[in-house]
Amino acid sequence: MVKPTRLTNDIRTLRFTADEMTQAELARRVGVTRQTIIAIEQGRYSPTLEMAFQIARIFAVPLEDVFQYPDDAGEMI
Repeated sequence: MVKPTRLTNDIRTLRFTADEMTQAELARRVGVTRQTIIAIEQGRYSPTLEMAFQIARIFAVPLEDVFQYPDDAGEMI
């Protein structure tokens, strides 16, 4: 069983505010499979740093608006 990552994201919300971009369209623009985008959205896979920046760039937002990482107390940093 794959251990979920602590990294959270707002990709789904960003996709819908970007003219309801599909997972397939985001995957095509990033250069990965739709299954990879699904796994990232569900927190089952952490993207590489390069992929994380690509995703943020596609939505024209800072990296922190896409991905969050909680500190040991559970607060987002």
